[in-house]
This record gives sequence, structure tokens and C-alpha cells, in this order.
Amino acid sequence: MRRPDQQTTTRPTTDPAPGTGTGADATADTPSDGGTGAGSLPDGTTRSGHPAGPGPSGTGPAAPRTAEGHPGDLTTEAVLAPYLRGQAADFLRSLRLHHEHSAPADAGGHDAAAATRALRRAARRISGSLHTFRAALDPHWADQLRAELAWLSGVLAREHAYAGRLTRLVEALHQLSGPALPAARGARAAGETAASDAQGRAALGVGAARAGALLERRLTLARTRSHSAALQALGSSRFHAVADAVALLASDVPLAPGTTGRTPEALLEPAERAEQRLLAAVAALPPADTEPYNEAQDAAWHQARLLLRLHRYAHEVVLGVAAPALGSCGHALDLHRDAVEAAAAAAAAARTPRIAPATAYALGVLHADQRHEVEAARAVFRETWPYATALTAP
Repeated sequence: MRRPDQQTTTRPTTDPAPGTGTGADATADTPSDGGTGAGSLPDGTTRSGHPAGPGPSGTGPAAPRTAEGHPGDLTTEAVLAPYLRGQAADFLRSLRLHHEHSAPADAGGHDAAAATRALRRAARRISGSLHTFRAALDPHWADQLRAELAWLSGVLAREHAYAGRLTRLVEALHQLSGPALPAARGARAAGETAASDAQGRAALGVGAARAGALLERRLTLARTRSHSAALQALGSSRFHAVADAVALLASDVPLAPGTTGRTPEALLEPAERAEQRLLAAVAALPPADTEPYNEAQDAAWHQARLLLRLHRYAHEVVLGVAAPALGSCGHALDLHRDAVEAAAAAAAAARTPRIAPATAYALGVLHADQRHEVEAARAVFRETWPYATALTAP
């Protein structure tokens, strides 16, 4: 599954791999969720104070996160526990900022949105680490906290998702109904005339305004309901219980009995299993010549996105830095998810009873455009995926 010159991304080494260097791929990763890597600071240093090393396989080894700066000290107590405590501290800090910027005077501002994103980012990293390294932790505690953090992250994500979906669809409608209308971004028929092109452009222009209004009504209503649900969740006893659990995590990580003195394999083996699951999922993805309108294949790509996220978080835990070569892959899969959901929203709006034919036509063109965006995101993923042989496996 791996090119011959590529190392295992989750096993720290002391010497660079042959043929590796510090080129463009060795730059710091910008994770797709909008934040810096959990193990690195904006100045390029790890939270343990050491410079962030090069990236994953094919770009040189990265220095592992350690408790007191001792390379190779990869016990659970020295690596996983500090990582979880750091993410818990980030969660609590973001929660405080969210409360500060959620006052009526600041409601809906950029600071509140940024605090919410940071809160979700910390929650995802804690939840993902609890999933990957469950065997090294108290399993009952890990399962319970992971489920609650997944609930919280999902509730907080919906409002942002609906807002982004509306913006994406309205902008796409504006571009499609412009003077230079691409016919669903596909090749024009050989016998297509200028008159039919102008007629189609006029029909789309008439329906685009109505389609945009319909989408705005539907998605604004969904966003408003999601905002109310988020406010209700943040004021619930369930959320306060989650916050209390994370506050305890910031000072004490419940480890499994006997974990403290175990070998580094207690961390390396789960991280490598996460990597192998990702490689297997990517190898099983549909080939590049697959029909983009086959929505049944979207689930496999969504699964690859989730597994890539778990692998990136495991990389952060074991090596102490984000994986630069996987940042572009994760961003492509995020764009893929956004395009899939936008296409589904357009299709759902087209099923609205008693809409005008021009409106339905515009929504159909919009749906086709977003499905082509799905295929474009898949192509970007294939181009940026560092394990080239995984994509050509049968």
C-alpha cells in the first residue's frame, strides 16, 4: 500500500528516509477544520517546546511528543495523557471564550463563531483519540465521554453547515445563471445551436432567482432551528456534565490498569491500525472513471474522510505534530462532503410540491453542478494522496 520510500507515518525514527528532504511537503499542516495542529503552535514549535519536525511519510521523520523532552519516551503516561490534557484545556478555554462572546451585544459575531469552531476542534480531537487509543484508557469512561463529545460536536456543527451550504448554493446559482453559462460544466452537444443556448440561459436566469429564494427559505429555517438547538444544548444539564468531565480530564486521565509501564507498542499499534484502516478504505474507493451521479458511492468517501481524520489525530498524538502531506487530502474530502450535501439540498428543494417548471429546471442544473464539484473534489484527493499505490489497487 505504501511507496518504497515512505515510512510508517505513526512510527518516529531517528534518521531521515532515503531520498527525503525538507521541500514543499515539509511545510506545516493547515488542518481542514481551520485550526493549527493539536501538537504545534503558530510559531512552529510543539506544545512540549521542541521545533516541529518535518511531516509524515516521504518527507522525513517528525520528533515524537515526549513528556520531558526525552526522544522515544512513548508510554501512555508520557504521550497520550499530556495530549488529552492539552486538548481538554483548549476545550475549556474555547468554552470560556464562547460564553464571553455570546452576550447579546456580540451574538452572532465572528468571535463567537471562532470560539465555536475551536470548541468543536478540541472536542473532535479528544473524541478521536479516545476511539483510537481506547485500549490504553479506562474503556467505560472513554466510550461514555466519546459519545457525549460526538453529540456536542454534531449539535454545534449544524448551524455552521447550513449557513455554508446556503452560501455555496447561492453563489453557484449566480455563476450558473451568468452571461457565460456552462452547460452543467460538460461538453456541449455537437449540434447545439446558439438559439438553444440562449434559450436555456434565459430559462435558467428566470428560475435561478426563484430557486435561490426557495433555498434561502429552507436553509435559513433549518439554520435557525439548529441555532436554537445549539443554545438549548449548551444550557442543558447534559452539556454541563460533559464540561465537568472534560474539566476533570484536564487534570487527570483515567488510564487502563497497568498502562503506565507498558512499552511504546501500546500507542504505536493502535495508531498503525488506524493507518491501515485508512489505507484499506482508500484502496476500496471507486475508480476515477465512475459516474459522478451515483450517490450510492458517497458513503465510501465519507468513511474515508472519517478514517483520515482519526489517522491525523493519531499522528498528532504519537509524533507530536500534524501531518503536512495529509492536510490537502483532508481539505479535498471536506470539499467533497460539502458538495455532496449541497447537491442533496438542491435535490430536496426540487421535490417541493407545486414549484414552477423554471424553478425546478434551475435546481436540476444546480444539482448537476454540485455533483460535478463532487467529482472535482475526488480528483483533487487522488492527486494529493501521498500513498499512490493505494489508489491503483484492484
